[in-house]
Amino acid sequence: MTHILRARARAGAAFALALLLSLQSAAAGTWQRNVSLGGFGNVNIYTPTTYSPIGPANKKSLMLVLHGCAQSYTVFDTAKLEVAADEYGMVIAVPDAVNKAGFSCWAYWTGTKSRASNDYKRLIDLANAMSGDAARQIDPDQVYIVGLSSGASFANTTACLAPDVFAGMGVSAGPSIGTSSNGALGPCEAANVAARCDSYAGASYRQYFSTQIASIAQGDADTTVNQCYNTQNSEGMAELYGAGIVPGSNTISEGPGRTAQETLWEGGRVSRLWFNGVAHAWSGGEGASGAYISNASINYASYLADYFSKNNVRVDRNEPPTIAGLALSESDGKVSVSASITDAEGTVASASAIVKLAASGAQADSFVLSGSGATYSGLSAPLADALYVVAVTATDDEGATSEPASATVRIGLPPPPSAPALSDVAANVVGQCATVMGTVVDQNQDLDTVTAAFATGSVAATIDGAAFEAEKCGLPGGANSVTVTATDFSGLSDAETVSFAIDAGQTATLQQHINAGRLDYTNYANCYLEYGTAAFKLSETAVSAQQCRWHDDDASCQGPLVACSGGAGDPGGDPGGDPGSGCEQHTTYNYNQKTAGRAHSTGAYYTPDYFANGSNDPMPGSTWGTNTLHSTDGGTFWRVGVCPQF
Repeated sequence: MTHILRARARAGAAFALALLLSLQSAAAGTWQRNVSLGGFGNVNIYTPTTYSPIGPANKKSLMLVLHGCAQSYTVFDTAKLEVAADEYGMVIAVPDAVNKAGFSCWAYWTGTKSRASNDYKRLIDLANAMSGDAARQIDPDQVYIVGLSSGASFANTTACLAPDVFAGMGVSAGPSIGTSSNGALGPCEAANVAARCDSYAGASYRQYFSTQIASIAQGDADTTVNQCYNTQNSEGMAELYGAGIVPGSNTISEGPGRTAQETLWEGGRVSRLWFNGVAHAWSGGEGASGAYISNASINYASYLADYFSKNNVRVDRNEPPTIAGLALSESDGKVSVSASITDAEGTVASASAIVKLAASGAQADSFVLSGSGATYSGLSAPLADALYVVAVTATDDEGATSEPASATVRIGLPPPPSAPALSDVAANVVGQCATVMGTVVDQNQDLDTVTAAFATGSVAATIDGAAFEAEKCGLPGGANSVTVTATDFSGLSDAETVSFAIDAGQTATLQQHINAGRLDYTNYANCYLEYGTAAFKLSETAVSAQQCRWHDDDASCQGPLVACSGGAGDPGGDPGGDPGSGCEQHTTYNYNQKTAGRAHSTGAYYTPDYFANGSNDPMPGSTWGTNTLHSTDGGTFWRVGVCPQF
């Protein structure tokens, strides 16, 4: 909070410019400090640019990390949590306990243990708020809670109270749940961990233990918290989960001298670690530092990220069968079907074909395909003369069914020339990219091309059997449409238009938004206080026919009036000129021209003079003057003014 108060006190041109010049490019991910969320006043959040290796595409996991006694939540800034976050696409949230006890401990030994009480409720609310925020891209089936010492016990208790929310837990050097404060620093206090955890969940939530996992860990040199808890906790959670221990142990190594001993239970439901050479501390691995942060053993955060991703029971890892090489032939009025069908994780349980009339879509036949190895085939009943669409699907031994693979086949002589027919045309939007797909059938089987005309140009669709697909990116924001045209070799065609909307928002750090001309100094303080160095999204809104303004969701952070980008999302300013002329131009502040490598400055620190690189053309207006620069040699030599007309 101190840096925010200082920022407010020093707000002014000199301070803002100094901050602007000192901001550095974002690393693999970004920290957002002292966020108020879920009932906590201070949460440090690290968001990677990567995604989880498991679960739905383009989703991240989430791990809440709870500090220990006599330990600030900010000390985890140097605990090397980012290593795990970046590698495994894991968002890290480190909250500061509100209801502290003793030496700033999480009060695991006192108060009501309830989903609706104190910091238990806040942690559940924090997890749900983050996984429920679509912008954070968190998979709710990949939410975990971990901690050290009192934070470990509190994490364990919270995961028992809300096993529906937390798919896994990490308990490092934590006294067993339900033990007293005397048990933390004194002799081992016996606890029936399985029974206590089950009672915390109660009848409403205990069924979720069937898909929860737990990692229990402690340093083998810990003389603060009795080491008996590492065994008591791991065996207790294994008893609750009904998992048997796997004989033997494994050595986990992260370089010379940094090792841990691992014991696993069946299915990876529970793991127990002993950090070699670690006292009462969080094991941060090489380069870690801070109060109660050890660098003597492995990076526990990285271990957890790997353990969770390998053993999460809630994520559906099964992929449906793959169908390739679909081939159709006709003989004596019957359709013969053959295809290669495989399943990566298991076996193909069944495969079938459905035959429909291409003209009406009415089903004409269905039959089962038989196979040996990856080769499947089948034969239809006798069919009347017509053009047919045959769709093949396959289901694996876990019940996952493939998308249909389809193709057309004719029985009998072809009819007189007729145009291709489009159907089921739809557009799917991701960012500023749109994919149009559908079905195309040509009764004469002489289809030539399928093209998709987007706002920024036409592309040829790929055709697979009766299905087509075409993608276009860099589309303008707002209302859009695409016209699909199917043409046969005789020139006959069919066309269909579908509409869709594009969100032309741009996600970047504050410095990157300024460099791109979306923001400027005018509203700098508000934007910095709200987002700091974290990446955030700005959307473009038209104010007039030629001018737009970039702003965040509630318009608390917004930029000046600028030329509309047309949704191209150019990171360096406002591109223009004739696309075919070989000239590019950018209109933005002089400072942004300089940071983008198109200009340089000399003279006074706060009011320098700016010049275009190459030509040394003077650029009026000092730092916040707006000028247009153009280049005709690919960006080496720049001149003031717009691109010349050819």
